Order: sequence, then structure tokens, then C-alpha cells
Amino acid sequence: MHKSIILNNISLYFPNKICFENFSAQIQSGSRIAIIGNNGSGKSSLLKIISGTLSPSEGEILNNENIVFGYVPQIVYEYENLSGGQKFNKALSVAFSLRPDALLLDEPTNHLDLKNRRSLMKMLEHYKGTLIIVSHDAELLRSSIDTFWHIDNGKITVFSGRFDDYKNELFQKRQSLEDELTHLKKEKKENHKALMKEQERAKKSKARGEKFVEQKKWLPAVGDLKQSYAEKASGRNKGNINERRGSINEQLSALRIPEILKPKFSLTAKDIGSKTILSLSGASAGYAGGKMVLRDITLSVSGGQHLAITGDNGSGKSTLLKAILNYPEIIKEGVWSVPAADDIAYLDQYYGTLDNNKTVIEILSEAAPQKTHAELRDILNGFLFRKNEEINKKTEILSGGEKARLSLAKIAVKTPKLLLIDEITNNIDLETKEHVVQVLKKYPGAMIIVSHDIAFLKDLWVTGTEELTQK
Repeated sequence: MHKSIILNNISLYFPNKICFENFSAQIQSGSRIAIIGNNGSGKSSLLKIISGTLSPSEGEILNNENIVFGYVPQIVYEYENLSGGQKFNKALSVAFSLRPDALLLDEPTNHLDLKNRRSLMKMLEHYKGTLIIVSHDAELLRSSIDTFWHIDNGKITVFSGRFDDYKNELFQKRQSLEDELTHLKKEKKENHKALMKEQERAKKSKARGEKFVEQKKWLPAVGDLKQSYAEKASGRNKGNINERRGSINEQLSALRIPEILKPKFSLTAKDIGSKTILSLSGASAGYAGGKMVLRDITLSVSGGQHLAITGDNGSGKSTLLKAILNYPEIIKEGVWSVPAADDIAYLDQYYGTLDNNKTVIEILSEAAPQKTHAELRDILNGFLFRKNEEINKKTEILSGGEKARLSLAKIAVKTPKLLLIDEITNNIDLETKEHVVQVLKKYPGAMIIVSHDIAFLKDLWVTGTEELTQK
């Protein structure tokens, strides 16, 4: 007989931060739960609280003493000589060897290649115990989960259903609220027109009244009374509209659906056209003193084309990008026709092209020194950096989402002909992933993407795929 795990009014606090408060739930045996939310919201900590390895700030966990947990953290520190994917597979094997009643996984697909991702999803589909995962991987969330715990704004919201149903419900709520805002805007306009009409009528009435009661200065003109009534009614209506609008905006904010980014690229599709941007023929690449990792690669990428590079871990995907970028440690053979260094940009999961010692505005100014301060502010505004304190933040203290948006702004302000992307979705939350997709879909140049995230590639309308295998 399997016991359910009971979360009784649990809260989690950190210095100057409330992650969530007073959350209660009953986890039945066989439940399939995903904990989602922005980076830093407390997802990993909640997973540890459930497993009993971390105590909540308040509240208690009941009935978990006799449950066998298989827990695999996001970062596996053991097995130093193995790759990230190999470390995860080893830790997962150890977890399964315990014959766990509940399997707890923290970002399990982060370092897995396509083959291992599919193997994991198949394994999870057949797992009969309780499954609780922390993940931003849309494909995994679609395949293995039927309940979502969304941590946001100090509380946890529970949704039962499929991932796409959950997303659709959020967008329907947003659409309904935005429709109501549109209606309020129309109502406010009509209210203003009615006031203007009433004031004009009152003005004419006042003129007639002044002639009629010229000797009786102490009497208010009829028009004055009408104007007063009209203004009072308008003020009440205006106050009511503002109050309702404030309430709707609060509800929209609580939905936390990503704002739309508004990139303005310095190049257009017309500037780049459909000409070949990169061409490799019989190309090989490797490292000095070692064997060639890649052999006889032939491919070309044209303006506006998005090419995905897939393959198992260790097959040479990152080596290919380094070779295109002319890293000095890479040895190349064959024909490599690549753009000039200034026409290539590189975006990786660690945002290595950002200088941690510079502020947001300094990063962008350095990328486009010909732009005025006002022009840079306008560009940053399109990437949600709006306040003075936001643009003057040092890069080193930016969140992962902010670093992603700044990297994209840097690409937009000086748009390269070729953009290289290396596993950008590994460590970003769903909101940031949607922001990345918004911008890259509008990017006019050629793009080579290394990723195992099939949902991400589909969202980008990838036009070609090249699979690398070890030679």
C-alpha cells in the first residue's frame, strides 16, 4: 500500500525574498508533477523539501518517511571524468537501482543529446511510481506530465491537465483581460466625448442664464449647475474606469505571460538576400596533437536560413562552431568559406560574450559606438530594459533572463550576417525561452543552431538539419 505525501502549509523564505507561502497539497502515488517557474523562484528547493533533504521555512511534510526517493540534482558533482550527459545517466542509474517509490529529477534533459533525451522520455513514460520533475523542456513536459505546480509571485498555482492546455488557458485569460482593457479605453473615450458635449451645452445655457438673471449676481447660472453635475458624473466615471483598469493590469501581471520583445535589427532580409553566407567543402577539424573530430563535412547556409546541427554528445558540434569562429586551437583542413569575424556573432548558454565588469548600457554602447544615448535607450526599451537602474546594472549581477535579453539586444544593434547558437536553452526558464524565440524568428541573417531541444527548433521554423557523427 502506497502512502500519499502531504505538504501542509509550507513556505520558503530566503533573505529579502519570499519564494512561496502557505502551500498545501497531497501527492498521490503515481502522480506525474512538473514544478515550473522562472529561474530563482525556488523550484529546486521545493524538490529538496519534498525529498526531506531540506526543511521548509514554515509548515511540514507528512508521510514521506517510509517512501524511497530517487533524487537526481541539476548539477551532478560526482564522476569528474565524465561529460555532463554521462554524469546524469550514471546518477539516474543509481537512482533507479534503489527501486524508488518517487523519482525526483531536476532539469534532467539539460546535458543530454537527442538519443539520450528520447531514451529518458521513454523510460519515464514506463515508470509507474510518483514522478516529480523540475524542467523548462517543453517536449518533456508534453510527454510525461499531467499536473503543473507554477511557482510565481510568492505562491504556487496548481493546474491539472496537459502542458498545451495549461498554456492555452493562460493565453485565453490574457486575451479576455486585454479585450476588457480595450473596452475600457473605448468607454473612457466615450465618457470624455459626453463630457465635452455637456460642457458645450452648459456653456450656451450659462450665457442665456446670465442675461436672464443679470441683476441677481448671487444666483448661480443654470449652466454652472449643469457643468458642475456633468463634471461630477464624469469624475465618478473616470475614477471607476481607472479602478477597473488597475485591477485588470494587476491580473495581467499575475499571469506572468512574457512581454513581447521589439527588436530593431541593423540589417534587413533585403540587405542580406538569399546569397550563400557560409560554405564548407570536404572540411575537417580537430585539435592540435589529436585526431580530427570532424571529417569531410560539406554544407552551405544562405541568408535567412536556419540550420540545426544535431548529434550525440562528443560528435563534434561545438568543435564545428569553434572552427567557424577560427579558434586558434582548432586545426582545419579542406575548404572553409566563412564570413569575416565582424559578420559573425556567437550566443552560448553561458553568455560568454558579455563583459561582467560593464553595465547594460556600456555593453550596447561598445557594440554600436555610433548610436546616441537616446537611440541606445530606445533599443534597450525594446528588450525590456526601461528604468535607469536597469540599464546601469553591472552584467555580473544580471539574472539569466536579463543576460539572454542583453545578448539578443547586442546582436540586434549590430546585426551579424551569421549567428551561431550553442545550446542556448539549457539553463533558461520558459519565459526567457519564449523571448529568445520571439527575437530569433525575426532575425534576418543566416543561423546555425546546436540544440537537442526539438520543441525549440520547431518554434524557430528550422529550415535544415545536419547530423554529425563521430568519425
